[in-house]
Amino acid sequence: MASKSEQVFSGSQGEETIYRRVPEEKSREAEALREKELGNEAYLKNKDKAIKHYEKAIELDPKDIASRLNRAAAYHAQKEFDKCIEDCKTSIEVGRENNADLKQIAKAFRFIGNCYKDQKDYEEALKYYKLSQSECETEEIVKMIKEAGKQLEEVEKELKQSLVEKEKGNGFFKQGNFQQAIEHYGEAIKRNPKDAKVFSNRAAAYFKLEKYQEALDDSDKCIELDPTFVKGYLRKGASLKCLKRMSEAAEAYNKAKELDPTNEEAKAEFDKCIAETGDPQVDPEEIERILNEPKIQKIIKEMKAEPKSLLKHLQDPVIAGKMQTLLENGRITIP
Repeated sequence: MASKSEQVFSGSQGEETIYRRVPEEKSREAEALREKELGNEAYLKNKDKAIKHYEKAIELDPKDIASRLNRAAAYHAQKEFDKCIEDCKTSIEVGRENNADLKQIAKAFRFIGNCYKDQKDYEEALKYYKLSQSECETEEIVKMIKEAGKQLEEVEKELKQSLVEKEKGNGFFKQGNFQQAIEHYGEAIKRNPKDAKVFSNRAAAYFKLEKYQEALDDSDKCIELDPTFVKGYLRKGASLKCLKRMSEAAEAYNKAKELDPTNEEAKAEFDKCIAETGDPQVDPEEIERILNEPKIQKIIKEMKAEPKSLLKHLQDPVIAGKMQTLLENGRITIP
């Protein structure tokens, strides 16, 4: 009988021919195990070095999910949560295909839950902890589920209170009491710092008090949280305009126009900014800001090498306005 390291093939005359297979797979598995051990040795002192060893182990033995889970743990320690989650999901997929120990599958789900917990997304954390429990129930995972559930309740409580504070702020805003509105919007933000609309509302209140830099800061935060929220760009444009930063204001209004081509405020304010950007009496600091923009510097460099290259850039009204400002104030010349 052929051994496990032999394969049997049928010959051309019907006879059986035995080919003895070189135990290459066993050799690769042994090498992979060594790389994993080297990764484990490096783990506490040098996560990057550990990751490199785990990568070699995975390359040598892609069916063994232990090295991939170890790399996921290293990524988690470095707060590279997306990479950790990706490794864990791949581990689950590979593990299922190769009948891996359910404890390993459970560990992968638990690691994903930890990533979400550390990002304070307790709802997702709870979801993956329960998936881990469904694979292999332990006292540890039961405890983690209980803790995540409590944290989720606290978050939901804070979110509700955030809405209460937001509504109070809106009420004071309507009454014209903008300072009180700002205070309540601040309380709302403390409880839910991911609500873009509250930052937009507070920006509007700051604007009413002529605190334009604060209004700009809140507008930027609003846009960071929700890059598609048109009001964020309108608030930003208005704040920049009052700070005499016309070219930047034009960019903000232009972005608002791109997101909502029917927005009349964005269209009108954009045109005003472009007109004022071309005013020879524009603020000198504004001119310096324009001149130091990397994109403008690149265009000027291209223009010196090939004057006709300017034509394609002038099709953008924002760029055209900036170049006109520099030209009218003698900061550039067209060859």
